[in-house]
Amino acid sequence: MTGRVIIVGASHAAAQLAPSLRQEGWTGDIWIIGDDSAVPYQRPPLSKDYLSGERGRESLQIRPPAVYEKHGIKLLKGRVVSIDRASRSVLLENGERYGYDKLALCTGARVRQLQVPGANLQGVHYLRTLDDVDGIRGQLQSATRVVIVGGGYIGLESAAALRRLGVSVTVLEVQPRLLARVTAPEVSAFYRRVHTEEGVVVLTDWAVAAIEGDGQVAGVVSTDGRRLPADLVIVGIGVIPNTELASGCGLKVDNGIWVDGYAATEDSRIFAAGDCANHPSRLLGRRLRLESVPNAMEQAKSAAASICGNRLCYDGYPWFWSDQYDLKLQIAGLHDGFDNLVLRGNPEQGRSFVAWYLRGNQLLAADCINRPKEFMVARQLLVSGIGIDPAHLADENFDLKGLIS
Repeated sequence: MTGRVIIVGASHAAAQLAPSLRQEGWTGDIWIIGDDSAVPYQRPPLSKDYLSGERGRESLQIRPPAVYEKHGIKLLKGRVVSIDRASRSVLLENGERYGYDKLALCTGARVRQLQVPGANLQGVHYLRTLDDVDGIRGQLQSATRVVIVGGGYIGLESAAALRRLGVSVTVLEVQPRLLARVTAPEVSAFYRRVHTEEGVVVLTDWAVAAIEGDGQVAGVVSTDGRRLPADLVIVGIGVIPNTELASGCGLKVDNGIWVDGYAATEDSRIFAAGDCANHPSRLLGRRLRLESVPNAMEQAKSAAASICGNRLCYDGYPWFWSDQYDLKLQIAGLHDGFDNLVLRGNPEQGRSFVAWYLRGNQLLAADCINRPKEFMVARQLLVSGIGIDPAHLADENFDLKGLIS
């Protein structure tokens, strides 16, 4: 448990992995090398409180620099461009090379780029890093018409944050409904209603063909010829896992860096955790790659244990959240393959309900909007794996805690 561990990527996973190594007994060097920032920071608030100006930069630090100093963790800003497994070393963009005894890839993901004419015009922004959001905020005072390309969580959270600032916002979604990949139509309709009530213009079935402007963005053009004026465009069309370092040194990559249940790659000295890692789930019966903070943190703990020669299997049910306006959405599980949607509460009225996703009488997932108690029950029900009478889930008067007692 001596020698050097190098963690590549200043991500949520890195921020958890480094101190966890100390807790697991690693006494040697621990380095975090990140090309975005040397100090890992929280990304979820970027499209929420940080975009709206309600939080400052320092408040986003996952841990203050003093914590890393206390644990003897070195923070190094730089970009790793290659891994040499034979010499057990990493090469940085500036030409420096550092050796490792164990290596952890916490490289996260990057934004998917919009591939249309005009996508590189001044005023077209993505939202993944602090600098991205600072660039957006710097143009908000002069922008009167903001267009957001993408009706997923990033796009909708950004729309909510900008509406708090009184900015005129239009959301463009290529699919027939918002959040089409991750929710049922009833939940999509609910979010469209809420955003419309808050003053956002939502346009679905809207495929971007080009962005117009002479140096500076002036509008967005659809594939069917519609034109929409815009002073500022924010693109939120998903992310791509950063796997190039892994594939470049011969590690298996397929929708993420392949690891086992202990966050280990096929190289006994290399591990991976977070958005970049594809891992097996015994509970779900398949492999998956998750883009979530809870996944990154728990998988990092497993990686730290493995690096130190211990065994801590990562095998939890996924969960996520999204904050928009006065809505706290908490999601437990994954809804893939559901054949029955049960509603607890009315999504057409008010702003509080649960959408339960079932296959037969087996719960797969739950979208809980302003329903924290049901969210906690949902997580317990998923772990228990018990069969459930759908009528109990729908009945507001039924005490769901009785299902798990």
